[in-house]
Amino acid sequence: MFSKFHNREKGFTLIELMIVVVIIGILAALAIPRFMQATTKSKQSEAKQLLKQIYTMERTYRQANNTYGDNGSTSVPGAAFTFAEIGVEVMAGANYAYAIVAAANSFTATATANLDDDATIDTWTINETGALAVTTDDVTG
Repeated sequence: MFSKFHNREKGFTLIELMIVVVIIGILAALAIPRFMQATTKSKQSEAKQLLKQIYTMERTYRQANNTYGDNGSTSVPGAAFTFAEIGVEVMAGANYAYAIVAAANSFTATATANLDDDATIDTWTINETGALAVTTDDVTG
């Protein structure tokens, strides 16, 4: 009739489920900040690439015109913009705002953005020597 062993219902106990939830929480606490830092760092590649393009086109413009171009031109983040004199286009959806200050013998192009909605503004610059530098790093700031 009745066996010595009762049929047990299959499933997980509450303790087992709680342990799994705690493990998932620990993994998420470790992974999410790293993921956010990696995505912010990848957005910085936009600024580096476009500033290098501006540098190249400014040098080309100087060879042809004996001065640097697009003095005082600025773009707005997210909107398409063309630095017409030097022929550099900022695509719609850009994360950064770009500005060029140029004179006959020098120029500085600046890219600024708030990549992760904190108080730190990510700022990159390049000048006529091709020196690309980050003045404020939003990834570490």
